Amino acid sequence: MSPSLNSDAPVANDPVLQIQAENDALIQQVNEQITLDSFDSTDQQVLQRLVEGLGDPRGLVRLRFAETLGEIGEPATPFLEEALTHHENVVVRRAAAKTLTLIADSSAVPTLLHSFLNDEDTVVRSSSAGALARTGEAAVPALLDILASTDQPEDIKGHAAWALAFIGSEAADYLYQALNNASLDVRCAVIGALGHVAQEQSDEKSCNLLVVALTDLEPLIRTEAAAALAQVNYPPAVPHLILAVQDADLDVRKAAINALGKIGDRSALKSLQALLNDEENVIRVLAKLAIAHIERQSEADDW
Repeated sequence: MSPSLNSDAPVANDPVLQIQAENDALIQQVNEQITLDSFDSTDQQVLQRLVEGLGDPRGLVRLRFAETLGEIGEPATPFLEEALTHHENVVVRRAAAKTLTLIADSSAVPTLLHSFLNDEDTVVRSSSAGALARTGEAAVPALLDILASTDQPEDIKGHAAWALAFIGSEAADYLYQALNNASLDVRCAVIGALGHVAQEQSDEKSCNLLVVALTDLEPLIRTEAAAALAQVNYPPAVPHLILAVQDADLDVRKAAINALGKIGDRSALKSLQALLNDEENVIRVLAKLAIAHIERQSEADDW
């Protein structure tokens, strides 16, 4: 008669499987406690074990740990910050940044900022930027400082501009002030973010600032303003965009034509039709597309 098989033997003999089994037991226990409202959020040992669980090789299990830590919330923040800053396992650092995105604790901004600017891993940096964006208003001054810096690379500034736009209306007061910043990068990012504010809230002030920016001395600012207005249904901008299609800068003209097409106001048709004979082929093509879009929209409105 053959000896009986012990199903626990492979787990006991394999350190990796043993850790996974312990992680499974831990996450099940903690989630049961959370459900019963009996979880002790001051238990540092358990919180540390939960953060270590972010290094589990199984993606779905890492997600469960992240979601559980997110539900625990701010008591987990210091442990996640420590892992984000110092953990040697890049998987844990990545997951810590993503978990801080779920918690959105403003106290983590300095740590997230440090990892965003200094971590050697691109995923950690981008995830830290995402967490900064999710944190909201508390992250805005630091993001503006990054954009104003002459030392930061373009990819970092691009992530900072994206985060600022994501924050949107929460950053409105900062954006209004920063619009006159001496840094062109800051002003471009602010214009893009104002477009998001205008979309979120139909904010009259933001829309008016975008219109004013159509006459900025910098062509890049005028282009960004026209591009932002393309995303906002703001009919008072149409006359100003009609003027912008004659701008000295080609990119401004292209953005203004695109904006007029998206807004769909028939009052722009005459000016767009005049561009069908423009010397620039790209202008002729864009004008034709804008006209077709306005006419299709008019037909739909007639129904």
